[in-house]
Amino acid sequence: MALYAELHRHLGGSVVPRILWRYFQRNEPDLAQRFPQYPGFEAFYTRPRNTLDEYLELHTLVEGVQTAPALPYFIKRLVRGAYTFENLAYLELRYTPYLRTDEHLSQADRIAQMAQIVEIVGQASQVDTYPLVTRQILCMHSRLPQAVNQAIVDLALAMPQYVCAIDLAGGDGHYRERLDEFVALYRYGRDRGLHTTGHLYETEAGCYPELLPYLERIGHGIQIPLKYPELLPAIAQRNQCLEVCPTTYLKTGTLESIDQLKVVFDRCFEAGVDIAICTDNAGLHNVRLPFEYESLLTHDVINFDQLRTCQTAAFRHAFAWPHSDPPAAFLSNLFQGQQREFHDELAPAIPALPHPTQNPSRTLV
Repeated sequence: MALYAELHRHLGGSVVPRILWRYFQRNEPDLAQRFPQYPGFEAFYTRPRNTLDEYLELHTLVEGVQTAPALPYFIKRLVRGAYTFENLAYLELRYTPYLRTDEHLSQADRIAQMAQIVEIVGQASQVDTYPLVTRQILCMHSRLPQAVNQAIVDLALAMPQYVCAIDLAGGDGHYRERLDEFVALYRYGRDRGLHTTGHLYETEAGCYPELLPYLERIGHGIQIPLKYPELLPAIAQRNQCLEVCPTTYLKTGTLESIDQLKVVFDRCFEAGVDIAICTDNAGLHNVRLPFEYESLLTHDVINFDQLRTCQTAAFRHAFAWPHSDPPAAFLSNLFQGQQREFHDELAPAIPALPHPTQNPSRTLV
């Protein structure tokens, strides 16, 4: 049975390399010619980059092919893999819908087409053979006009059956000049009941305390415990959760070693700040969520008790998980119930053993 919740996964980086390469071979002759052999494509697609901006350029490779006709192909395979190989019970999938619309249309027509994209992603996520609770997070983008970002927030409000929250993406080093605009958009969404998260404090260039009060969760946020631990008590008081994606920081050059995350976890645990462990771009990294768990454990960043704490926190901070407890609690109750039933059924067939004092000749060794 699925056990885990994934709170930070991008649609653009979620497709595993082999599935993406096969799609190119079948449907994109130009890209197929560029990457004729799979090993070369995998090496290109998954290698570390020097900066976050360089890393984010890879998203454009996928966004260009994740058009309305192709989205069901990618989504269904994503859900199948998440359920089968990652044991996910809950998945929040985030993306910028405008970047999946037809780039040949006018801005107004592309804005109008965004609802179709959300509908396609929502419908394709419902796969009967892989019962996984899924919701979408719509990302505003630091490099899109204000009118488009406003339309993204309005779309999130208009389609609650598919969308659970809004986000801000595009590289956290690019927010400064438009900070008032993004604050206003978050306030607008929060005032109307939208859940909020945002890529913030991922890099040293992306630290904006002005945005923190408007977020329920913080996308990445690792620079807070690393550089600004004095902010942690207020984050704990607001019950905000960090969405920590370990492999990302190695792929973007943000950290040199996963061992550096020990400070992040230790300071957050000490301050009472929750962490949800996530993948960010599972396909782009060629990793799955259980690998992130294992990596943190084997590098002694966290222990098993702390891992369970983070796994439980992920369900507690999930914007649309429909139950009060994570799946592990259901399994535990089911197991205990079966044990009781087994004992009740077996008990009449087991003769009562005499008490030792009732058999003086018995020798006890």
